[in-house]
Amino acid sequence: MALQEEDSLYPIAVLIDELRNEDVQLRLNSIKKLSTIALALGVDRTRNELIPFLTDTVDDEDEVLWALAEQLGNFMHLVGGPEYAHCLLPPLEGLACVEETVVRDKAVESLRSVAEQHSQQDCETHFVPLVKRLSQGDWFTSRTSACGLYSTAYSRSSQPVRTELVMQFRALCTDDTPMVRRAAASRLGEFAKCMDIAETVKNEMVPLFAQLARDEQDSVRLLAVEAGGTIAEVLDQAQVEQLVMPVIRQATSDKSWRVRYMVADKFAELQKNVGLDLAKTELVPAFSSLLKDPEAEVRAAACSKLKVFCENLPESMREQAIMQDILPCVENLVNDSNQHVKIALASVVMGLSPLLGKENTIDHLLPLFLQQLKDDCPEVRLNIISNLDSVSRVIGISQLSQSLLPAIVELAEDTKWRVRLAIIEYMPLLAEQLGVQFYNDKFSPLCMNWLVDNVYAVRDAAANNLQKLVTAFGLEWAKGFLVPKVLALALDPNYLHRLTTLFCINRLSTVVTDKTVGDNIVKTLVNLSTDKVANVRFNVAKTIVHISSALSAEARQGDLRKTLDTLHTDNDTDVRFFASEALAAIS
Repeated sequence: MALQEEDSLYPIAVLIDELRNEDVQLRLNSIKKLSTIALALGVDRTRNELIPFLTDTVDDEDEVLWALAEQLGNFMHLVGGPEYAHCLLPPLEGLACVEETVVRDKAVESLRSVAEQHSQQDCETHFVPLVKRLSQGDWFTSRTSACGLYSTAYSRSSQPVRTELVMQFRALCTDDTPMVRRAAASRLGEFAKCMDIAETVKNEMVPLFAQLARDEQDSVRLLAVEAGGTIAEVLDQAQVEQLVMPVIRQATSDKSWRVRYMVADKFAELQKNVGLDLAKTELVPAFSSLLKDPEAEVRAAACSKLKVFCENLPESMREQAIMQDILPCVENLVNDSNQHVKIALASVVMGLSPLLGKENTIDHLLPLFLQQLKDDCPEVRLNIISNLDSVSRVIGISQLSQSLLPAIVELAEDTKWRVRLAIIEYMPLLAEQLGVQFYNDKFSPLCMNWLVDNVYAVRDAAANNLQKLVTAFGLEWAKGFLVPKVLALALDPNYLHRLTTLFCINRLSTVVTDKTVGDNIVKTLVNLSTDKVANVRFNVAKTIVHISSALSAEARQGDLRKTLDTLHTDNDTDVRFFASEALAAIS
């Protein structure tokens, strides 16, 4: 009997010993094994011994406490199910008061999870008093944690208790400590959403929303703005116009750029909730002012929402609003001094084409796209090229090629090699967007010219492109169109161009596996092995090693083996060296 009692005490003894150890990692591992210890103890002893012990140990390193808060959130079945959920509240209440924010946040998350398992009676008996204690705590840490629990407590309480909770939350919204008001503002929308009576939201939440949106701290005001969209969702349109829109108007011209940034960032969500009738009179002017904001961060945030905002405008007034109010702002933003603004704009501006139609796109948007294609910032050019398909669907590939192709050709032939290099990197993407026929007709000469460029970096990038083009257009296209053009470079009088043939063969060997093409490549290598320039000959040996895995054993041990044997007796030392290495590699 004594031995059995000693065995039953062993898990607790081990836990106590490990939690007193100086090694943080050992204490952390011990916390992570709590569920195993609880299983060994059983539900009764877990409730009566383990949980009280853990309640008294809320004094450790932050990572240990975070792990404890996480474990307790999943402890429901280990204490006997929802009927005993309240047993988990004391240790989590202690963790919700600690100084470290991440520990408090995890404790609040676990408290919400546990509270959702409470019945209404248990919630009012155990959870609501906990929320009140945290709300009235001496330290701001407990009061900030309390803000995250009100929506859960409210949704599981009777009407009289709900009234008390609203009064408590109102006190937190006027707390002397900015951190508490900030926490209350961040939970305001969530709390309003769980109220099933719109009148309560109007009478209780809207005054708090307006008050927090006028707070002296900008960190509080910006979080209040975020709640505006959720509150608008609960109210009817007349109430939104009367109670919410004045606050949003005020926020768009707030003295703090961080508040204006939050308005810009949340504008699409706000737009969905305020109703269509307010779009023209309220939202379009507000959004236009954000696009003209003096702070680059605000303009960039507004630009990123441009497409979504315009798509969500009522169809009856969409085109007029874009042409009269939005497009003039966009024209200025194309030449913005901040590259982040231009990048954000370029990522979405092409999406205006389907909304404005063919005629407006040709007259007003195409000139802007041309400007952006010539922008100094590579991300701007990439964003425009990446979205060309949305424009081609509206105005047709023919019109697009007439308008944009000259600009692309101009960039492709620029005197600065870095500009040529930049456009090369976009060519596979551009070719894929515009189709194989368009590429063959318009872009193929450009790509072949890049293979014989004066600058090695350009030639190398062009060779890399071939592999991507074959992946996009397929093996049949490569056999009939690309490979013959590449192999023809082997006859070029300039040895650098003959070297480019070898570099292209290296890249193509991974995607072109057809036997006919393989035979043609082998013939080209055999011919180049007798080149008068040693650099070409030893690169033949290196190329054979690179492509050997893609060729049949017959090809490796036939002509290629003979070629390497010949190169192995070459007059040039480097040629002999690379030939011997190649022979060893393919044997």
